[in-house]
Order: sequence, then structure tokens, then C-alpha cells
Amino acid sequence: MKILVVDDHVLIREALRDVLKELKGEATVVIEAADSRQAMRQIEQNPDLELIVLDLWLPDRDGFAVLAELGDRHPTISVVVLSTYHDHDRVTRALDLGALGFIPKSAQREVMISAFNLIFSGGVYVPPEILGPTSRHHSSAAPAPPDPKVAAPEVGLSDRQMEVLALMMQGKSNKAICRVLGLAEATVKIHVSAILKALKAANRTEAVITAGALGFGQKKDDQ
Repeated sequence: MKILVVDDHVLIREALRDVLKELKGEATVVIEAADSRQAMRQIEQNPDLELIVLDLWLPDRDGFAVLAELGDRHPTISVVVLSTYHDHDRVTRALDLGALGFIPKSAQREVMISAFNLIFSGGVYVPPEILGPTSRHHSSAAPAPPDPKVAAPEVGLSDRQMEVLALMMQGKSNKAICRVLGLAEATVKIHVSAILKALKAANRTEAVITAGALGFGQKKDDQ
């Protein structure tokens, strides 16, 4: 596997190289770029790149502009965002532009390893701390946990995201999902973006169709 790490800090690049080689083995080739110009040159010189780890704060260009260009010009290369700042708006925007995950630079090594493991297994990593305390605890208005007899595909979604997906399949809007689960609308948007990415869907309708085709919500004895 060949991976490009784009960050202007040498220590960050070295730390990521160690984490990626630990996860994917010493045979993994990790190349580096300190800015967007170097990154684009490396991409042209390495057509077999499979993954780009992209810092949003680059010295020569806005990282979101780079992310958008990568989606347009190199849609087959997966991109994971790395950033010092990880508020709701930045995370949502990155996911909407095609990022497979958003990893804070402040994350501990073990968290980074878990995040990359989830991404490599087909999931979408979103830093849990930005989702707020309500994302980790059911409110009094929240529904009961999913019926264990209901089959759910292994698509790399958290339990909360599976609840959001179930409500999406009922045709509920973001505001309605907020009321049912007791979440802020910004939090629901984060979950919806993660669901669309995990199901490789362009919009909510495609996500619901894909989820149904995968068997989500079907009783096990019906399969």
C-alpha cells in the first residue's frame, strides 16, 4: 500500500509514518509532502497511491480547496483529514467533500490507531468529542436500543449512527431526528454525513436504498 502524508510539520509526518507502518506493515510505502504543491507533484509521480492523509492547515493553500480538487481530479484515492481544529463545521465540510475520516492532531497514538483501523475496515471516523455528551447517552426521549433480532450490515457505523440511519429510513428529517434522539442539529448532520460516506451514497435517498438492499432492518428469520 502506498500512502501520501501531507503536513508541513516534520514531527507529525514522522509520527504518522510510524502509525501507518505499524498498522499496514513495513511493506507499506509512506511518502511525504510539506505543502500542496509538493503533494500534487507526488500524486502525479505516484499513480498507484491509495490513501492521502491531508492536513487542512497548509502553508501555501487552504486544505479544503485541496480536498475538493482531490475529489474532482483523483476520485479513486481515499483521503483522511488531519487537523488541529475539529469543530462541527470543519468536520461536516470535510466529510461532505469526500474525506473518509477526520482525525484531530491532538489525538493520542492509540486513538489514531483505532481511527485508521476503522477507516481501513470501511468505516468513517469522526472525533467523538465534537458530538457532545448527548451523543453518548440516550435522552429520555430516545428510543429503546435496536432489536437484537434486526440484522444490521457491518458498515463501520457507531450505535448512534445506526439509530440515525433507522430514523432516516422512516423518512424523518434532521429536525425530527433531533427531537427523537435529543441531539443538536449540527450533531445529526455529522452523523448523516458519516452514514452517507459509509454507504457510499450521494444523498439521503441513496443511503436509504442502499441500507435496504444490504438488509438493514430485516428480521433475521426473514433472510
